[in-house]
Amino acid sequence: MSPPSSTDLKKTKSKKNKVHHYTDVHGLPCIEKIVASVDETPEAISTNISGTIPEWISGNFLRNGPGKFEIGNNKFNHWFDGMALLHQFKIAGGQVTYKSRFLGSDCYTANSENSRIVVSEFGTVAMPDPCKNFFQRFLSRFELPKASDNDNVSFVTYKGDYYVSTETNFMHKVDPETLETKEKVDWSKFIAVNGATAHPHTDPDGTTYNMGNSYSAKGNLTNYRLRMTKHKPLKPEICLQKWETLEGATVVCSIPSMDKARPSYYHSFAMSENYVVFIEQPIKMDLLKIVTGNLRGKGFSDGVYWDPKLQTIFHLINKQTGKLNSVKYHAKALSTFHQINTWEEDGFLVMDLCAADDGKAINNYIVQNMRKSGEALDEVYNTMCRVFPRRFVLPLNVDKETPCGQNLNTRPDSTATATKTAKDKVFCTHEDLHGEELHTYGGLEFPQINYAKYNTKPYRYFYGCGFRHLVGDTLIKMDLQGKKMKVWEHPGLYPSEPVFVPLPGATEEDDGVIMSVVITPNKDKSTFLLVLDAKTFKELGRAEVPVNIPYGFHGTFNSTMTH
Repeated sequence: MSPPSSTDLKKTKSKKNKVHHYTDVHGLPCIEKIVASVDETPEAISTNISGTIPEWISGNFLRNGPGKFEIGNNKFNHWFDGMALLHQFKIAGGQVTYKSRFLGSDCYTANSENSRIVVSEFGTVAMPDPCKNFFQRFLSRFELPKASDNDNVSFVTYKGDYYVSTETNFMHKVDPETLETKEKVDWSKFIAVNGATAHPHTDPDGTTYNMGNSYSAKGNLTNYRLRMTKHKPLKPEICLQKWETLEGATVVCSIPSMDKARPSYYHSFAMSENYVVFIEQPIKMDLLKIVTGNLRGKGFSDGVYWDPKLQTIFHLINKQTGKLNSVKYHAKALSTFHQINTWEEDGFLVMDLCAADDGKAINNYIVQNMRKSGEALDEVYNTMCRVFPRRFVLPLNVDKETPCGQNLNTRPDSTATATKTAKDKVFCTHEDLHGEELHTYGGLEFPQINYAKYNTKPYRYFYGCGFRHLVGDTLIKMDLQGKKMKVWEHPGLYPSEPVFVPLPGATEEDDGVIMSVVITPNKDKSTFLLVLDAKTFKELGRAEVPVNIPYGFHGTFNSTMTH
């Protein structure tokens, strides 16, 4: 497939169907096997090494993502719904072994025992129990949806322990050596939240921050699912949590939703040394639709929608005091799933993120779309807005004396703007963190940095996937000095999120390697772990796995190196 030119990315509109087209790409290869169910491989198997895997790398590269898309005769509708499959690439002495296990979640166990989908997921409604009579099945439609514990999004660490997570109030502790499920954790037992992001942030001292929704009646924090029968409207709040241990989690701050019945959906948040930034974006959740999903036979995704008439609002919370900044920073409607890095410098908060001008993509990743081919597949891709890295610069010292109508961003060589438009309101425009070349690679997502040393600090490099298909098809290194980029690409290969692993004793930001699991949907049993030199972005080696692996979401490196 030839990459689309930059002119292809101009927005057009189909007169017939009034559907926006953001690209004009033709001939995309079918990638249906990327969302094909596979068996687990619980015992370690050898891989075939080509090139060289550096011997200083010692540890487990852990990955998470969906691995089972059918239960009995029932099929999951959305990519996000597949049963969590955990992967381990154990690296030592230049050799690599592979194993995988399905997460032993309650929903996986119940689904397997009943040979049908018992627990509803993001885009799939649970099937009624065929053993119940008609009246019982009818009444089951009036039950409120129960949160799934299908933690298929990411691996996260808390005080040295490894957990897998999704966006509900459940996590699972996992043994990084065996991939066995050890313990189920319910956030709502420690803190009054109904869910949490799959992307917490951690300070150098080990304190971890996360954000979650809390739905309340009369302004008091209550359990959303149990209180839906109250007649007073629910007041959704965003709770910022921090903890040194899971049991010691505390609420730092609560942010009331701008729209009580339609709070914003968010996948992650930004954090600097002293601030957490909650991004209230126009991807909205219609609570009435969500809680009546069973009755209407619709999944959670049916209540998620994009409202381009709304602006995006950046809320700043002081991590030390828990105080919500009275100044609200506004921007045009945008959607963001992943932030790159955020830091404070010279009285400004600089926030880099991956963003798009449209937020409909989340509902386009249904399994049926990902299994299409020919013109039907091209149509799905062309109607999805591309995601690009952007920078916002938020002035921190805005008060009643600050003049309106002038750009407050005085940082040299920055094209981002921040203009006070009213009391406690600043309107911001972004700076592109890329040149025209990135358009030919379909934008960038799944951003990663040298997190251990440069998170919340000024930095130079980030890494991500280029998206000339529905999933990543290239790996990209972005250099913010000159906005230059290096690319790894091979036709027919689909690399997943790049993870940076630093060289022991590294002195430069990009001293280390990039790891990515590369999927080969059109070649059987040839998926491989790719290792690149992070500095040159040249391939060092690969470890080919003799089993098929679906395209996953996020991962981490569990180092066993001794320094």
